[in-house]
Order: sequence, then structure tokens, then C-alpha cells
Amino acid sequence: MREEREALIRYRLERAAETMAEARLLARGNHWNGCVNRLYYACFYGVTALLLRNNLGSSKHSGVRGQFNLQFVKTGLVSPDLAELYNNLYQSRNRGDYEDLVRMDEATVRPWLEEAPRFLAEIGKLAATPASIDK
Repeated sequence: MREEREALIRYRLERAAETMAEARLLARGNHWNGCVNRLYYACFYGVTALLLRNNLGSSKHSGVRGQFNLQFVKTGLVSPDLAELYNNLYQSRNRGDYEDLVRMDEATVRPWLEEAPRFLAEIGKLAATPASIDK
């Protein structure tokens, strides 16, 4: 069971890196809505790996975000500026994917594209180590 969980954590971190690469490809083509989608999912995969490392999880995106903010941001394990990136991507991905007439632009998305690797590096460090939080 432990080996399966470790494999799943590694898989989610790998998916985060792959999805980050997809976001960069979409940015090169000026596909900003798609880029936001992939940036969000890259961060989401990283966060779900972190939650799994700490025996946490949720079947809903809002639950994953809530657990992340409660267990890692409010406790100081993750900085508020990194959390703000994830929360902004969550909201913008929802708008871009589900609302009509929403067009993301380079000026909005480019900073996120530059910040996301830092987010993933920090989350990856926490997810790669034994449980970060006490239960």
C-alpha cells in the first residue's frame, strides 16, 4: 500500500511537470485561455501530491484548494504569495473554461507562467518529504 501511494505521489509530480510544459507550448502560440488551464492543472497536480503525502484529499477541486489553504497556507508551510497564485489560477481557469466571452491575455498570464515553476518547486519539496503536517 505504501509503495502504491509513493508511486502515485511521484506520478502526480511528474504530471505537474508535464502539464507545465504544455502551458509553455500554449503560451508560445498565444493560446492564453488554454495556458491558464494547463497552469492551473500543473499546480493542482502538485497540490494533490502534497495532500496525498499528508493523508489528505478531496474529490472536488474546491476541496483540494480548501485543504491546501487550511493545512499549508494558514499554518505557514506555504507562503501566502504562492497560495495567491494557485487561488488566482483556480478562479481564472474556472472563468476561462466555463464563462462565455472570457479571453485571457498575455499581460495577465505571463506573470503566472513565470511564477508557476516556483510554486511547483516549493510544493514538490514539501510533497517529497515525510508528512509536512501533524495530524
